[in-house]
Amino acid sequence: MRARLALVPGEPAGIGPELCVRLAQRPRTAELVAFADPDTLLAAAQALGLPLRLRSPGQDCGDGELALQPVPQPRPVHFGQPDPANAAAVIASLERGAAACLAGDCQGLVTGPVHKASINQGGIAYSGTTELLARQAGVDVVMMLARPGLRVALATTHLPLRAVPDAISHASLARCLRITHAALRRDFGIAAPRIAVLGLNPHAGEDGHLGHEEIDVIIPCLQALRAEGLDLVGPLPADTAFLPGKLAGFDAVMAMYHDQGLPVLKHGGFEQAVNITLGLPYPRVAVDHGTALELAGSGRADPSSLFAATDLCAKLAARRIPA
Repeated sequence: MRARLALVPGEPAGIGPELCVRLAQRPRTAELVAFADPDTLLAAAQALGLPLRLRSPGQDCGDGELALQPVPQPRPVHFGQPDPANAAAVIASLERGAAACLAGDCQGLVTGPVHKASINQGGIAYSGTTELLARQAGVDVVMMLARPGLRVALATTHLPLRAVPDAISHASLARCLRITHAALRRDFGIAAPRIAVLGLNPHAGEDGHLGHEEIDVIIPCLQALRAEGLDLVGPLPADTAFLPGKLAGFDAVMAMYHDQGLPVLKHGGFEQAVNITLGLPYPRVAVDHGTALELAGSGRADPSSLFAATDLCAKLAARRIPA
């Protein structure tokens, strides 16, 4: 049995709709159901000069066809120009796609990029899709970005740098590591995950000479979790932890903040990188790039990340389908 994935293009004025049109031309690794405005998808297909036939969920789809659960927008799309009047439709498409996963109608969720400023200008408080999905499901989650050969989970996400140390507590770090460990076992089939944990400060604090967060928080947390059976190595200096010889021994890296781990991951394979939300009752995989408004409607956007996200989500979802 193939998995059914909910596909949400994201910001209608960005590159998400045209990437979904490109995806519809490709052989399927899973059944896809788009939660989107039909006119926006058809406009993207026209801009690209590609065929697109929208069908009802459950119908077989071939090349150039895509099943659709319509989420109408109040205003027509103008590629490259986000319209806050469409903000509610963007959020509704995310919530409806996720609700289908929670109800078991879909087994995974693939999402395109969302324009945060436009959503907030539309009167909706929005900090990110990861946070939205966590609230809807009522669970704690961890953001992980991955590309072939490297998985990086984040102890904190979109915070000002000066706020990061206060956000890392024994409880929060332990929660992130437990969620990551469980997801590596369940979703990736790794029986005994080994996780590298980075320090917060340069040289992992240099025994307290460059900061005390390692001594006060990170080391005691790792010791407690090791007693529970988790295989955790660290805290490691971030400037050397990503050397290929060291990475070879780990299944994932836990970075303390966004820009500590992600520049390395993106530098080594931005086009194949994806964003995974760990801890949800269903797999969610997103593209690892923004709306690229300057490219919208041009046909020049690279669909590689959406292709990678869809393929990975299909694999993760298939693991959850009873044999």
